[in-house]
Amino acid sequence: MLRKQWRKLTKFNFNWTPVPPVTRNLKMIDGITNDQSYPSKHTFRFLNLDQSFSGKINWNHAAYGKLWTYNLTYFEYLEQAEITVEEGRYLIEDFIASITSIKDGIEPFPTSLRIINWVKFLVKNQLQDAKINQSLYAQVQSLLGQLEYHLLGNHLLENGFALFIAGFYFEDAKILAQAETILRVELEEQILKDGAHFELTPMYHQLMLYRLLDCINLVQQNPGIIKKEWEQELREKAQLMLGWMHKISFNGLQAMPLLNDSTLGIAPSAEALDTYAKALALTMQPVELGESGYRKFQNENYEILVDIGAIGPTYIPGHAHSDSLSFVLYAKDQAIIVDPGISTYEKNQQRTLERSSAYHNSVSIAGQDSSEVWGGFRVGRRAKITALVERDKTEITATHNGYRYLGAQHQRSFHFSDRTITITDKVFGKKISDSCLLLHFSPTENIKVVENKIIGNFVEINFSTPVTLALEDYHFSLGFNKTQNATKVIIGFTQELITTIQLK
Repeated sequence: MLRKQWRKLTKFNFNWTPVPPVTRNLKMIDGITNDQSYPSKHTFRFLNLDQSFSGKINWNHAAYGKLWTYNLTYFEYLEQAEITVEEGRYLIEDFIASITSIKDGIEPFPTSLRIINWVKFLVKNQLQDAKINQSLYAQVQSLLGQLEYHLLGNHLLENGFALFIAGFYFEDAKILAQAETILRVELEEQILKDGAHFELTPMYHQLMLYRLLDCINLVQQNPGIIKKEWEQELREKAQLMLGWMHKISFNGLQAMPLLNDSTLGIAPSAEALDTYAKALALTMQPVELGESGYRKFQNENYEILVDIGAIGPTYIPGHAHSDSLSFVLYAKDQAIIVDPGISTYEKNQQRTLERSSAYHNSVSIAGQDSSEVWGGFRVGRRAKITALVERDKTEITATHNGYRYLGAQHQRSFHFSDRTITITDKVFGKKISDSCLLLHFSPTENIKVVENKIIGNFVEINFSTPVTLALEDYHFSLGFNKTQNATKVIIGFTQELITTIQLK
């Protein structure tokens, strides 16, 4: 903050034309092809929103929000199958010609992704262009001067990955040393012992794994640049992350749960990441879910994932939701009860709703949230697990204190058997007559109420003593700015409710 103010007072301007050092002739095997986001000349598609520019590209285009503008300057479209080398060079050169007027796009986060994507494009096509290299080197120097220690988390990791790749490209020991300083510390902290990225968001887990695989790709194809010890550490982290991804996915690697700030169309699929890892001779390390706070039970009839952990790192909960003790259910390779995911990062009513308890498969008391989500990426009061008992991997009982400000606590027990899941919700203390269970069904699941029972395609759900039972529409996320109508059930109860899910 002080540096930002000082630069404003001194009218600091970064030098965008330094003389770069010699670049290294690198090799990389083909990685993951990105989805098409540049369908035709001067037309871009991000977050399910299209924009065509007549004439010069407006790199500051802000009509769709800051995240869209960020995506415009990430240059991930350089990795799509349909783009030509000539078109890629044209886009890069247009950006360079506009760089002194660009605002959001020269912030450290988009700069990090752009560095990665430019280097991959240049290496893949064996391009050596002095003007591009000069600008690229200037952007690396800019990044070094504004590393995101004020945000930490995935932002700082992205900074580290970008410096790692740039250090290889420019054969610069100082840049590589800074990358090592960041990555060794942050990977150790951010990758938990069970392999999860510590922000507990599968989408960001997949993105961080993607960056790590790109780094390993560079190391393997260009040996002798970093120490074997560090190379082994990178491989071990990647294999651990692969293990968590395999463990938490449904139907093999066909579907990832949309937990916390996850949605479709942003990160590479689990299948694509697994294929990329295998091409790099990496094998996933089998893990047991632990530190991430998730638990998975599966048999030949169903798979269920339960959240019995913290909402995320205490100092960076920006991607966390109010979802304590929520769960996700798949049966016969179909999504049944789902996490709705997210459709926006804008600070609006939809963003608040998608992070709320009312948008997850848990219990809301007095219409309130178990964790106080606000401001788009803020969390105030947080729910904590105060008691936890696990028996033989078929029974889990957990209590959280997220409603302590109402004088209440929520306890949930799961019992898993061959074709039946029994969930017992208990509310202790005040406001116990104003509790409700929420269940969000997949858009593909047709459900109806028959005599206080829920009948679906693959399940029948019975409730012990509901006070009220109602069906409501909600918006299931298919990506940013793209939703599909689906049905959720709201079951009012007093003090205790037993929910029995019977698989057909």
